[in-house]
Amino acid sequence: MASQVDYQWAYTIMDSSRVSTFLISILLIVYGSFRSLNMEQEAREREKEKSKNSNGSSVCLTDISKRKQDVQTLDTMQALCLPLGASISLLVMFFFFDSMQMLFAICTAIIATVALAFLLLPMCQYIINPCSDGNKISFGICGRFTTAELLSFSMALFIVCIWVLTGHWLLMDAMGMGLCVAFIAFVRLPSLKVSTLLLTGLLIYDVFWVFFSSYIFNTNVMVKVATRSAENPVGVVARKLHIGGVAKEVPRLSLPGKLVFPSIHNGRFSMLGLGDIVMPGLLLCFVMRYDAYKKSQLLHFGETGVPPPRHLSKISYFHCSLIGYFLGLVTATVSSEVFKAAQPALLYLVPFTLLPLLTMAYLKGDLRRMWSEPFIIQQPSKHMDV
Repeated sequence: MASQVDYQWAYTIMDSSRVSTFLISILLIVYGSFRSLNMEQEAREREKEKSKNSNGSSVCLTDISKRKQDVQTLDTMQALCLPLGASISLLVMFFFFDSMQMLFAICTAIIATVALAFLLLPMCQYIINPCSDGNKISFGICGRFTTAELLSFSMALFIVCIWVLTGHWLLMDAMGMGLCVAFIAFVRLPSLKVSTLLLTGLLIYDVFWVFFSSYIFNTNVMVKVATRSAENPVGVVARKLHIGGVAKEVPRLSLPGKLVFPSIHNGRFSMLGLGDIVMPGLLLCFVMRYDAYKKSQLLHFGETGVPPPRHLSKISYFHCSLIGYFLGLVTATVSSEVFKAAQPALLYLVPFTLLPLLTMAYLKGDLRRMWSEPFIIQQPSKHMDV
């Protein structure tokens, strides 16, 4: 009996809710990274085709600039300011949540609808494209959309509406997954320097608001905000229209700022914040893009007859960082079970993903280039040492 008590934490880690958290978070990072890489490759191919077919260079430059506006690349200043902005947002939600909860719920529902539509778009394209001509339908000032885009948006809107009416955790998770994938796909880190500054700042942010905020605000601000539920907009409208039955039936809404998974055995929920998926996911997306760049450079070396450098190997930076992320999740879970308290997940995720990456880049001779300007194409010299 004593041995069972001693190893109870091990059984807890292998619980279905924990395993679901590990698998879903890793799948979201991998899928979001592939979506980002695919978007970049498609944009590059369209630019090449446009430059071949277009007669005027100004048209090409305009199209390229429009496509670059589709994604947001963080610079050094933005990376430094993001933890500060996150802290301000956390304080606003902590102090003014009761008076602004309707605004939070509506804005979250709108953003989650768009993100969920982006998540569902490949599935809709797979279903619709074989029986569609691919023409876009005009909606005036709203723009032009394909049938697959309209279908994905309709499905996303339906899911969000059902979530508003039921407040079910599974629908909230679906919205959170869409937010994770969309953020990873549309926000990019340009270099390892920016990645290190961003993740280090967010690590300090996470540690402060989980461990030290209670000394200032007499409560754990991070946990308080994460576990708050907002008033249902349907209930507010029903009360104003004096529809008492509807107002009592609709539940309060737990906003999709986290993923929750129930345990099969005891019904307890395992929770992981979206930031603990998205922020390391941005780093893994960056290294996946760098791996693809190195692979293209290797092919270019072969085409020009120049042998590739010997330090290139089959070990990818993405696999190294992904394994580190998994080990960081396990360490964070063990810590939460040992200390029986909420833990700042980034305290474990950032070192486990960033330090192996820096070590591997140093050993392979890529650290200096990844640190500053990793994607600048350089023509190989035929007289380079090998």
